[in-house]
Amino acid sequence: MIEDKEYSTTENSRRNFIKTTALAAAGFMIVPRHVLGGKGFLAPSDRLQLAGIGAGGKGESDIADIVKGGKTDVAFLCDVDDRRAANSRRNFPKAKYYKDYRELLDKEAKNIDAVTVSTPDHTHAQIAMAAMQLGKHVYVQKPLTHDIYEARVLTEAAKRYQVVTQMGNQGASGDGVRRLQEWYDAGRIGKVHTVYCWTDRPVWPQGIAWPSAKAEVPKELDWNLWLGSAPYKDYIDKMVPFNWRGWWDYGTGAIGDMGCHLVEPPFRVLGLNTPVSVECSVGTVYVDEFKRGYFPESCPPSSHVIMTFNKTEKKKNDIQVHWMDGGIKPERPEELGPNERFGDNGVLFIGTKGKMICETYGKNPRLLPLSRNESDKTRISIPRVPGQEAGHYTQFAEAAIAGYGKMQLSSPFEIAGPLTETLLIANLAIRGTDVQRKNAAGQISYPGRDLKMLWDKVNMKVTNFDDVNQFVKREYRQGWSLGV
Repeated sequence: MIEDKEYSTTENSRRNFIKTTALAAAGFMIVPRHVLGGKGFLAPSDRLQLAGIGAGGKGESDIADIVKGGKTDVAFLCDVDDRRAANSRRNFPKAKYYKDYRELLDKEAKNIDAVTVSTPDHTHAQIAMAAMQLGKHVYVQKPLTHDIYEARVLTEAAKRYQVVTQMGNQGASGDGVRRLQEWYDAGRIGKVHTVYCWTDRPVWPQGIAWPSAKAEVPKELDWNLWLGSAPYKDYIDKMVPFNWRGWWDYGTGAIGDMGCHLVEPPFRVLGLNTPVSVECSVGTVYVDEFKRGYFPESCPPSSHVIMTFNKTEKKKNDIQVHWMDGGIKPERPEELGPNERFGDNGVLFIGTKGKMICETYGKNPRLLPLSRNESDKTRISIPRVPGQEAGHYTQFAEAAIAGYGKMQLSSPFEIAGPLTETLLIANLAIRGTDVQRKNAAGQISYPGRDLKMLWDKVNMKVTNFDDVNQFVKREYRQGWSLGV
């Protein structure tokens, strides 16, 4: 069991994190290295030596965006697929290239200051942990981890190894979430009791059987390295670069992909931690008109999860957060006119005195009805991050150069860890709806569909349906370890 340390943060610091974010953009003095001192500290006059692990797709843009902030050199690139890494290798021809991150870190640790991790979900934790144990600052794509246990371990490790951390939910540095916070703190919508978050994801296959026909592994792809800690399976067509999101061995479904962008605004604005209970219903798939399909390896085509967060001194009432994906949306607010856009991805806050709404990343925040925005006089009281989403990357680079504890970030692991845990707890409920049991007569039931699953945060377990606790901490394939 990992000792519960409340992620080295209090609800008050979480609510006020955004008010100190300006430190991330305020700049810093040029001082001698001996003044900063300590492992992982660089003099601000130095340049950050970056290793990009996962160099294609989102990794390609992550690396490029950190470099745009200045003072960063891409010293190393690493990817298991030469095709995906091709653009980054052309963009940074001086960067030495590796396929195995373990070889990279083993041979080049002394030449690396920071690492980006932009790989499939199931490999985030092992790479990030290996880098942190070497004293390297880490920028990790969302969701932070694949498993709840991994999220807890990485959150604690960031403090233990005293490294700068940031998760790749760039909306955390945007103006939108700050405006929502200002409205809420000013009492514009009263006490929030219900939040709806919805997305049109998945836009990849889900609710399907694992293909029976294996495909030829592309010559540029090291399939064994791509699998990493996941169970060995033969390669299937179109798994790479995107469709892995719909398979539980590798991805975390729609909420793993979009939850860090959509659940993040209420998580911060309302000072949420992890839920005390989750319940869920999922879209069903039928193999024919009478028989429901059973595809436990694949995420469902749609889901609706209700997460309940207990009241605290600051939250005087329990709060329910609804997650909806696969095209499911909440009832259209009556305050919206018939031709006013509701959106395919968004967040709706419902309070005792009104409502407010935003889009993905917290963008386009609005009070409802929309006419309220024309006369709103709420002052801007929370410092903004220059560049907003783009500034999310610059913020990490500058904090890494300044050194651990010198600057406040928008999404360090002390915040990103509990947010990721929350999303993965929701996934326990989603997976629980597909857990089969057979009685003595051989009849199948799905007991998890009818339960409100109760979450024990300290012990990281569901207390009333043990079947899903197998997903809290998965078994790694032989030869792979989290290193703790």
